Amino acid sequence: MSRATSATIHLGALRSNLERLRQLASPAQVMAVVKADGYGHGLERVARVLDRADAFGVACIADGQRLRATGIRQRIVVLSGIDEAADIAEMHRLGLESVVHHASQIEWLAADADPRPLKVWLKIDTGMHRLGFAPADAAQAYRRLHALQNVDADIGLMTHFANSDVAEDEQTQIQMQRFEDIAAKLPGARSLANSAGVLEWPQSRAQWVRPGGLLYGISVIAGSHAAQFGFRPAMTLASKLVAINRVGKGEAVGYAGDWICPEDMDIGVVQIGYGDGYPRSAPSGTPVLLNGRRAQIVGRVSMDLISIDLRGQADARVGDPVLLWGEGLPVEEIAAHAGTIGYELVCGMTRRVRFLEDEG
Repeated sequence: MSRATSATIHLGALRSNLERLRQLASPAQVMAVVKADGYGHGLERVARVLDRADAFGVACIADGQRLRATGIRQRIVVLSGIDEAADIAEMHRLGLESVVHHASQIEWLAADADPRPLKVWLKIDTGMHRLGFAPADAAQAYRRLHALQNVDADIGLMTHFANSDVAEDEQTQIQMQRFEDIAAKLPGARSLANSAGVLEWPQSRAQWVRPGGLLYGISVIAGSHAAQFGFRPAMTLASKLVAINRVGKGEAVGYAGDWICPEDMDIGVVQIGYGDGYPRSAPSGTPVLLNGRRAQIVGRVSMDLISIDLRGQADARVGDPVLLWGEGLPVEEIAAHAGTIGYELVCGMTRRVRFLEDEG
């Protein structure tokens, strides 16, 4: 038999989350970000369900290949753009749009012999300092692109926030002002807001929003859960109890023996571990739901198993269901215990986890 560990993807939640984003961002169009295999939810699955999105944002051309192969006809924007000159032909073949963030990409476009216009987005580095043209160089880059016959004259303008998950953050205000100073002089649709931008910075919504985490029911705003903003978790990670052991007071549980039983007690063993993608960094005290009631991890997460404290769970039996995150236990809460963000957790499911779907 296969392992009990499963990740159920809730298709109805994905649809609901897209509609909630439309309500918040209206009249902006929605570029649904489906990179990292749809944030671990399955690229093709997510795109098929989010068929009302105005466009999809992907990390690379390979994602665009997968989406076109599955019949997706919406606009697809490659957020990292072309990586080499030879990519341009594939962008044309698939009907993809390219973010342009570096002078080398303009040179490749200028040297390309294909006369068909390629749709592009100019990325401006307003303070993230990762990809994009510096504000002083952005207008010149725009003019160079606009002068190329093989570039669509309708050039979009884009930036990316570094700290939009912090309300009233000065850096985000500076980034928006820098972007506005440039965009005011250049025509083209504007796109600034990521998920946190949609929630915290309504003035950044512009013509296009680029949500990622909120589509999947995940918030990165510190101390919050996406459910507080009307979003539903799109993934439930679950397993089952495979053993119940009586362990004496003073005995250690798990690798390195760094959790000691404070009394004679029952310890449950759950069939999940870092080999499935559950975070090894989750410490003792991280919650799970056993039969819908909270219990806590004790000892270290191992490759295949975790141990949980069964005090207060006298009716627990081998085979009982254990929820690791999902409805009633937000992935953001588990991420906070593990010292990371929910995005990393849902993206980290391994191949031995069974993926299921439901319409809820």
